[in-house]
Amino acid sequence: MNTQKIKIEKSILLLDNWISQNGWTGFDPYDIKELPFIIKLTDLGNKYFFFEIIREILFELFLTFPNFSRKLLKIKPQINAKGMGLFAKSYLQLYNHFKKEEYLAKANECISWLDKNYSDKYEGKGWGYPFGWQSKKYIPKYTPNGIVTTAIGDAYWEMYKLTNDQKYLNTCKNICEFLVKLPIDKINETQICFSYTPIYTNHVHNLNLFVAEFLIRIGKEIANQEWIELGIAATNYTVSNQLGNGAFDYNGPPEKPQNMIDNYHTGFVIRQLYAIWKLTNDEKYYKSLELCYNHYINNFFIDKTIPKLTPTRKYRLDIHSCAEAINCLSDLSEIFTEGKQIAVNVANWTIENLQDEKGYFYHGIFKSRIFQNEYKSKIPYMRWAQAWMMRGLSNLLKVI
Repeated sequence: MNTQKIKIEKSILLLDNWISQNGWTGFDPYDIKELPFIIKLTDLGNKYFFFEIIREILFELFLTFPNFSRKLLKIKPQINAKGMGLFAKSYLQLYNHFKKEEYLAKANECISWLDKNYSDKYEGKGWGYPFGWQSKKYIPKYTPNGIVTTAIGDAYWEMYKLTNDQKYLNTCKNICEFLVKLPIDKINETQICFSYTPIYTNHVHNLNLFVAEFLIRIGKEIANQEWIELGIAATNYTVSNQLGNGAFDYNGPPEKPQNMIDNYHTGFVIRQLYAIWKLTNDEKYYKSLELCYNHYINNFFIDKTIPKLTPTRKYRLDIHSCAEAINCLSDLSEIFTEGKQIAVNVANWTIENLQDEKGYFYHGIFKSRIFQNEYKSKIPYMRWAQAWMMRGLSNLLKVI
């Protein structure tokens, strides 16, 4: 066995042991932002510069002292449905790799929790975050959304492919029934865009592609042409709004551009474009994928090893960027072979710099806006760090 695989396996075993001792509950970078006074301050900060300064100072303190802030504000750790979906998929991959029943048992434990904790307020099955969050409107906690739901759907699909048990495929169909009821903006006869939540219409490229890919995948499995066509129309919208350099802004028109092109959302878009291209064999999707992939490789990494937050910003060196880079480049290494070595480089750097000796992964390395010093945020976020790193590393094991 090669030494690199041994290193990745050891890292996964350390993380798994920590999770076994800790349980599924944990904190999240966004849990603290659902407090009423933070929501009010965010709203005021969007309108008045003075409150924006106060907000930024508070958020700086939250990042610098994450555990103390949550203790002070009485934030309780929670189980995050998206984390459970990511863990379920990861443990199924580990089961396939190690052939140990304990990993299948953990995947089943995650699936069992998800079976009992979906939203019953909308048609089909959907899951949301265990905290509220502010966007155009306030999104109450547990409101199902397309991002969380498709991540969970991926786990049910993996379980279906492993067991051939129709109940998991039935859940995938229930998920599609939720997804097609999300608000849809019909741009023209060949383009649509799915919205993030049932609350209002918006245009977010990575969400749109997650929904599109899942509809096409399940649509092909059960011969539902309507779902396939909806997924293709959604993909057409996103591909048509690709920037000239290959990147995608977080928002799509007619939303005001956020001018936010970051590492992990770019990875999400690339991964879904790749999956959709494999499902459809449409050459225009491959060309879009190739253009975005080349922009990603050439602009988001220091020495093809350290994932920058954006093409022009090094900090924050976020565990989310690390995990998605490993995950995305592992998938894409099937056609872009140099991606495997970059994924290995990122994994090595992340393990050496952001994994605690107890097994969990830190939030990342930050540079203070106030004091300009570099520091590590060592809080063990469950969804943002542990679930995504388990997902990335288990995926990397498949290709090294």
